[in-house]
Formats: sequence, structure tokens, C-alpha cells
Amino acid sequence: MRMRRALFIGSDIYRGSRYGARHPLSIERVPAATDLARSLGWMPPELYRTSPRAKAAALTGFHTPAYIAALAAAERAGAISEEIRARHGLGTLSNPIFPEMFRRPATAVGGGLLAAELVMSGQARAVYNAGGGTHHALADRAAGFCFLNEPVLTIRHLLRLGARRVAYVDIDAHHGDGVEIAFHGSEQVRVISVHEDRRWPFTGALEDTGGGAAVNLPVPRGFNDSEFAYVLEELILPAVDGFAPDVVFLQCGADALTEDPLSRLALSNNSHFRAVAALYALAPRLIMSGGGGYNPWSVARCWAGCWATLSGQALPEDLPGEACAFLAALTWSRKGRPAPELLATLRDAPRDGPVREEIRDGVAVLRQRL
Repeated sequence: MRMRRALFIGSDIYRGSRYGARHPLSIERVPAATDLARSLGWMPPELYRTSPRAKAAALTGFHTPAYIAALAAAERAGAISEEIRARHGLGTLSNPIFPEMFRRPATAVGGGLLAAELVMSGQARAVYNAGGGTHHALADRAAGFCFLNEPVLTIRHLLRLGARRVAYVDIDAHHGDGVEIAFHGSEQVRVISVHEDRRWPFTGALEDTGGGAAVNLPVPRGFNDSEFAYVLEELILPAVDGFAPDVVFLQCGADALTEDPLSRLALSNNSHFRAVAALYALAPRLIMSGGGGYNPWSVARCWAGCWATLSGQALPEDLPGEACAFLAALTWSRKGRPAPELLATLRDAPRDGPVREEIRDGVAVLRQRL
């Protein structure tokens, strides 16, 4: 059996599925990244897998049966009682009622479970489950736009399939609190998170060790590419390498990019491509997911470029006409249009700058702890 360098998992469930007109997830993200990659010839059929939908029994590998039943019932009814809203966090501004509120996250989890099976069976060295990365959901409650915790369920499946240790690396602008809680005190899972300081969910402090399982680096506003490269080389890669994992899970949220409305960080997508390439080179097996990202143009370009990096494709200097037309056709409920370069290129210009002392000091504290 031939091992593929990388496979992509997607689904049509994401097309036309929105949390609501005024919600940050009023945009399509997985379809945009998929279609942009296809327009560039990066996704032939042999590299694409359709995500199955995880069954309720698989979801209770982390979530409570009562919560899964309530989530499925809310989708069927299109409504929620006050009691269920209070208990499970469903039908809120962050986690609203919408037509695919059970099927969509269950499909993302199904993609994660399939990714685990593909890398553990030797069918692929790396798998990109772009709809995954929903890192805030708790065992009995939805939170932070996340109804099901795909990373937790995927990592637990990896362990069931024989992985001895899994390193979880989260470069989303928001701390992956649900994942850290799930693996508190674990000796088999190391949770490494770089996230904006004083940003929701207001967890993941430098002093937070997750019972010995977590490495947290909150970073200040304006976090730039030079600082990310420093953190990657001096903290993330040593923390992963020293743990000697059988699998690395990279949560590759795109909301740390300058254009994103839900953070105040200043990365270009070069930082994401750098992380993908470095972790692919280091990891025996790699699963990559999506995550945050709320600007349709920056997310599509970032995630398509991450797939190109993972699958060994060369990024063009300028996009061909079909890809430019695709980006130009994307819409957003917010007023205005993106800068012209977001419609004509895939790779951002570097956003370098000084490496601030507070970042150096935080890395030094964590290195000493490791």
C-alpha cells in the first residue's frame, strides 16, 4: 500500500451552512479554501476524501449522552428550551440554532476520526481536516462557536488506535481551553498553545500548566512574523520534539492574521505556512485542522496555502485569472472590500518586526519548565 504525502478531508455540508447573518461564521470557509485550491490544481480526486458523519456513540467518547441528545434534538426542532439553553449553552449568540447545528460539527468530528485512521494505518503521512479544530466545546456544553470538540475526539481516537503520545499544537488566536481541560494532567498528550493575551476565553496564562500537560504562551497585541518565528524555533518545535510524539495535531486557526476582526494580532499567512512545514518535517504523522478565522479572503488564502505546503505544492507569486476571479466573487456582510493584494496573491507580504522582551521572557520561562 502506497503512503500518500497528504490527504484532504472535506464535505459539502459546509456549503451554504451559516450560523446566522450577523454571526462571525456567516462566511463560508472550508468551501472557499477547497475551491481556491482546486482552481490552482492542488486537489486532484485521489487526494480528496469525503468526511463521514460521526455517530452519536462516537461523540460520547468525550461529550455526555445528554448533551449529544440535546444537540441533535435542537437541530430537529429548530428551537431550544430555556432549560436546555442554560444547561448546555445552545441557542446563544455564540452558539445559535441553525439548520446544520448537529450534522455539521458531527461531520467535522467524522473527518477527524477518519484522519486518525488514515495516519495510523499508514495510508497518509499527513491529513488536513479543514472543518475541524473546534477547540472550545466542553463535555456537556457548547462554547465559543464550537458545538463538538473535534480535536479531543480525534486525539482520543489516535490513542485508541495505538498512538502512545500525541502533541497538540494550537496557533489559533484564542486559547484552546476545551482541549486543555480534556487532557488535564495527561502523560500521553502535550497541549501547546500560542494565543492572544487577554482575549476570550481569558484562559491559558503563562503559569497555567494544565496539570503538567500544557504549555501556554499568551502573546501581546501586534504579535508579528518575526516573533512567531522565534516562538516556533525556540518553544514549539523543542516542546514537540522533547515529547517524542507518535502524532502531531496542528490546530491551524487563521484568526491570528492581521485582517481578522476577532483578534489584534499581526501575522501574515507566512507564519502558518512556516509552522506547517516545520511540523511536517518533525512529526512521524501529522493531522492538521482548521479553527478560527473570520475574514473570508484571508481564511481562504491561508488554508489553501497550508494545504499546498502540506501536500508539497509550490505557491505562485501571482494568482492565475481563475483564482483571482474566485477570490473577487467572495462576499462578506461587513462593508468594504479587501486590499487588492488579497485578490491577486496567495502569500502575504512578510509582517516582520522586533521580538519584544515579554515574548523572549515568556519563552524562557517555558523552556526552563520543559
